[in-house]
Amino acid sequence: QGISFLVLALLIFSLQNVAVKWIAGDYSILEIVTFRSLIALPCTLLLYRYEGKRGLPKTQRHKLEYVRGVLLFLSYNTHFMGIAALPLADVEAIRFSAPLMITSLSVLMLGEKVGPHRWLAVVVGFVGVLFIVRPGSVTFNLGSIFILISVLFYALSVMITRRLQTTDSSATMAYYSSLVYLVAALVLAPLPIVVGQTPNAHPSIAFLIRTWSMPTLFDWLIMSGLGLVWAGWMYFMSRAYSVAQASVIAPFEYLSLPINI
Repeated sequence: QGISFLVLALLIFSLQNVAVKWIAGDYSILEIVTFRSLIALPCTLLLYRYEGKRGLPKTQRHKLEYVRGVLLFLSYNTHFMGIAALPLADVEAIRFSAPLMITSLSVLMLGEKVGPHRWLAVVVGFVGVLFIVRPGSVTFNLGSIFILISVLFYALSVMITRRLQTTDSSATMAYYSSLVYLVAALVLAPLPIVVGQTPNAHPSIAFLIRTWSMPTLFDWLIMSGLGLVWAGWMYFMSRAYSVAQASVIAPFEYLSLPINI
């Protein structure tokens, strides 16, 4: 069941990759996150109702929820900063490091037991990452570093998801993450004004500090759609890592490459 939820999450995330890649040249990632979060937040409330609950989601573990939200916010932004500079297939290939990071952290932080066959699978995947990223080569792209940083934050968020799953529902986690996203994006909104114009900036950096502009109706619809997509991704990802051990689910993250190709 956890694997099914993860596959659904990967399919949803692939749609988001395509949409953000489409509009990345015209808007700041912070602007996209703000508009998307305004739509995602009420969607998570609908998911909370779907779970049979009323009122606003509540938690007794606010610190963990907020830390998880910050980790996902950093993961999301660095991921799409990388997308601004790399083809989608390359991005997903680099994300092959996710199973290795998640599996390693699940042993260190959660005490999960991992057999030799699982270690072999994730190590082979990581070797493939090194071949694709080629650090130090003439084809090296700074966007690759942002993707790897994104994967690390994502892996850490999975560890917190496993800890929260004993007390908080998937919709509750999605709600608090969306709330953190919205607040963090608004706090960082003045960043383009503070930094100023940087015409020769790397595409990843330019995506972060680009001046906000009024979206066209079509682009606004895309950003709104991203809100729906993101709420679904957060819910299914939380469900996947709530119902099954992280080390069991992690190898199936490799399915993201064929999905995005």
